[in-house]
Amino acid sequence: MKEIAPVLLLALCLASPAFAQDTAAPAPANQEQLEATLRDTRAAAERGDAHAQNSLGELYRDGLRDGAGVPRDDAQAVAWFRKAADQGDAAAQYNLAVMYRNGRGIARSDARAVMWYRKAADQGHVNAQFNLGVMCDEGLGVAKDSGQAVGWYRKAADQGLAPAQNNLGWMYGNGRGTKRDDVQAVVWYRKAAEQGNVFGQTNLGLIYLAGRGVTQDDAQAVAWLRKAAERGDYSAQYNLGLMYAYGRGVMRDDAQAAMWFRRSGVGQANQVVPQSGQRGPLGP
Repeated sequence: MKEIAPVLLLALCLASPAFAQDTAAPAPANQEQLEATLRDTRAAAERGDAHAQNSLGELYRDGLRDGAGVPRDDAQAVAWFRKAADQGDAAAQYNLAVMYRNGRGIARSDARAVMWYRKAADQGHVNAQFNLGVMCDEGLGVAKDSGQAVGWYRKAADQGLAPAQNNLGWMYGNGRGTKRDDVQAVVWYRKAAEQGNVFGQTNLGLIYLAGRGVTQDDAQAVAWLRKAAERGDYSAQYNLGLMYAYGRGVMRDDAQAAMWFRRSGVGQANQVVPQSGQRGPLGP
């Protein structure tokens, strides 16, 4: 029987950093309520209330929902975010950074995004800390610095942000920006996985399979890979297919193996999982 661990270990490196994205303003229940909210919010914003300015920016950024709201206007959103950000509002600073990062309502600029992420992150804004970590890790708008990335991931992870916990585990598991420590990788993968982070679930399953930083356990590997596979992670789907194909942690089942290979879109067993497409979308 062929050994499959090398293929699985390669996939362990795939669940790498992902960005957080725009926070969504809650949608009012009806048009009348919205109009009252808009009047009150606009009046407060025009008086200089930073929280109201940020809220008004979010309304313009998100636009109409189910026929209610204001038409989307990214330029107006940027203008209101900037007013609030200039007053030191951390949420607005984060929102303005996201607009710069995505080029919405303003020319795209990673350097400007980093500047505003940093202002918000310094105030403890957890998504800003995470995104600043990603920017440092990838060298986007700032000199690439894995050590700085680890520092920002840790701040966000300590606040309980699951994507940051996964990325911090990934940094430990790959010795990136810090000394390699598989035990610490397991700690942070588990925290992320238990919150439902799909990359954390995949990585925890793979690290159980490899026996790195934890007692090797095929059954635990299958359990965590299945959680991620059922949520559509292609690396987990492929590796779960391998577990069925070789009867590791489960009874050998060629039909199940074939199903998971098909779902992954990778192809046949013993192919190397592609190292692209595994960064998650901008998250909350």
